[in-house]
Amino acid sequence: MSTTIKHVDAAIPPAESFVPRHVGPDEKDVAEMLKTLGFASLDELIDATIPKKIRWRDHLDLPKGLTELEVLTYFRALAAKNQVFRSFIGMGYSDTVTPPVVQRNILENPGWYTAYTPYQAEIAQGRLEALLNFQTMVSDLTALPIANASLLDEGTAAAEAMTMSYALKGKPGKEVFLVASECHPQTIDVVKTRAGVRGIEVKVTSYADFKIGPEVFGVLVQYPATDGAVIDYTKTVDSAHAADALVTVAADILSLVLLTPPGEWGADIVVGNTQRFGVPLGYGGPHAAYFATRDDFKRHLPGRIIGLSRDADGKPALRMALQTREQHIRREKDEQRLHGAGAAGGGGEHVRRLSRAAGTHAHRASRARVRGSAERRPAPAWLHHRPRRFLRHHPGRCRQAEQPENHRRGAGAEDQPPLHG
Repeated sequence: MSTTIKHVDAAIPPAESFVPRHVGPDEKDVAEMLKTLGFASLDELIDATIPKKIRWRDHLDLPKGLTELEVLTYFRALAAKNQVFRSFIGMGYSDTVTPPVVQRNILENPGWYTAYTPYQAEIAQGRLEALLNFQTMVSDLTALPIANASLLDEGTAAAEAMTMSYALKGKPGKEVFLVASECHPQTIDVVKTRAGVRGIEVKVTSYADFKIGPEVFGVLVQYPATDGAVIDYTKTVDSAHAADALVTVAADILSLVLLTPPGEWGADIVVGNTQRFGVPLGYGGPHAAYFATRDDFKRHLPGRIIGLSRDADGKPALRMALQTREQHIRREKDEQRLHGAGAAGGGGEHVRRLSRAAGTHAHRASRARVRGSAERRPAPAWLHHRPRRFLRHHPGRCRQAEQPENHRRGAGAEDQPPLHG
């Protein structure tokens, strides 16, 4: 007995078909939008929007579309043709082995990537905690007290270090930046490019041939060198500091587990990339860079800083600060404008127009001062000892900023500082 199976069109479209599953505007929606814009058709809209000189009039010679299963099969066959070779190029990049326990519990942990949005509280605090640990690790290994939450890559970090050094030490007649030829070639190229638009003169030579005179504001060396040599830069550091110049060290961060940290032999800035900590090579491309420096230079530190703060209930909470140099400038300018308006009198309208997002604790006090002599009252006590807005991260620990006693729930409405900013 034989059974003939007759094909019947399914009521539900095939799962491979994209069009039925696509959620987009239908013909009615398109017509309504065109009417609002004043066009009769999509072709008329395109004619009025896209210049005719750059439009392609012929039909695209595209192959027949494939289903998802067919595409995956094709990609597997294509990937099987790849040949894997050992890389001997080096230049700051080395193949890695990621421990399975790290891969399973961190990289493949759904808790890191399944939240509805990056701003969801759980994943936001988790990412901030990871970045705080990153900063602490960088401070420990470089022996410098402050680090940011990463930059794009090592070349960019070195260029930022040059810019920061120029901001601190550069001036007319002191515009030369020395770069050791022992640095990675891609780092040298990025530094040259950045210097060209900043009017900085870059001189590339071996560290042993450095001539550090009064015209030099900074030097860059590689540790270990691009050929793997471990060099003692103590004399170079002493000569640079004697000429009032800063020393930037581009260091292999994994090597600092064994080598003497640059912060211990006098480096002012230490940069590098963290590809060595388990990031695959991926045929090049940027890897998270690190940037550490001395506490005296924190106002010029590029990038963001993750800090440990406290909420209104006194519970610890992680937060990401703006770039410290921007935060510093904005705060000083706002305070000057606020106090200036208060001293001049009658400047209340100007004060009220200031953005509350950039407001400081002086906002309320200044606003009260310009209301008139009948309503003037002294500024609250907390105004004179405002808490710091971000924390420095010292090796192995994070120092908590002290909050004023009345910075807690239950304080008087007039005395409690605002929670924004």
